[in-house]
Amino acid sequence: MLSHDELKHKILSDSDIKAIYDDLEGEYMLLEECLKARSDAMMTQEDVAIRMGTKAPAVSRIESGGGKNRHSPSLATLRKYANAVGCKLEIRLVPKAGRVHQ
Repeated sequence: MLSHDELKHKILSDSDIKAIYDDLEGEYMLLEECLKARSDAMMTQEDVAIRMGTKAPAVSRIESGGGKNRHSPSLATLRKYANAVGCKLEIRLVPKAGRVHQ
């Protein structure tokens, strides 16, 4: 049986799958940032929801990437989340590796 790392390496050796995986990297980084910020603030999803003026399932959807419906939260919602956990939202465009500047 393959370990998680071995399986990941094997799957990502397919260039098509690797491209899809790389395209999703930013989304998963945002989800990790949300979870870390909430954890650092020592808050539950319910705590965040109260500060945002919403319900805990909405916070859960933000932190899980939208669930099966894949709804992306708006910038306004992300700002509310950031404020609720004592952070500010920053969005940056980062050049891709190998990008040629003109």
